[in-house]
Amino acid sequence: MPIVSDAAIALVSDSRQARAALTPIRRRLLEALRTPGSAASLAATLDMPRQKLAYHVRALEAAGLVRLVEERQRRGCVERIVVACADAFVLDPSLVGAPRPAEVDAQDRFASDHLVRTAAEVVREVARMRKAADDEGKRLLTLTLEADLGFSSPADFDRFTAALTEAVAEIARSFAPRRGARRYRLLAAAHPAVANKPTTPTQ
Repeated sequence: MPIVSDAAIALVSDSRQARAALTPIRRRLLEALRTPGSAASLAATLDMPRQKLAYHVRALEAAGLVRLVEERQRRGCVERIVVACADAFVLDPSLVGAPRPAEVDAQDRFASDHLVRTAAEVVREVARMRKAADDEGKRLLTLTLEADLGFSSPADFDRFTAALTEAVAEIARSFAPRRGARRYRLLAAAHPAVANKPTTPTQ
């Protein structure tokens, strides 16, 4: 099945598509094909043989990662113009690991493994819901908040955790799921910032 066309980010949940996209040369092709191109134009851009690139483009098209835009008559042959079905592709975490357990120990909320599993689940769920919304011509309403924090000691981190937990619990009580309401999932997470990465202004 082809991936949703013209999406900014698409979820790759099929193992065949994942295998087709993971080789270095095909990742370069998908990046180059954010704008329409042919094997000939890609050969000039990437400085690689046209015949070799044509093979990989056909493989990406067969996997549903690129789609045909048009065919042009060029010097007695047909030039096929294709484009990537999304600007970026995200691999479904379930392809490379087991799903998160149904029961989570309370202490796991401080474990980085639990954060990674939860983030992977968010990637999978939101990407799939957005695809369904796109198919129906609807917009998926989501919210993302980001802020940079600083903790001088583990005690600071503990105080922040307690304050955030209390605030989230109070807000959740005000917007508890009720009959007829659309259920939402709220995820609050914190992790050490990557060194030398610009700070994120508070939203």
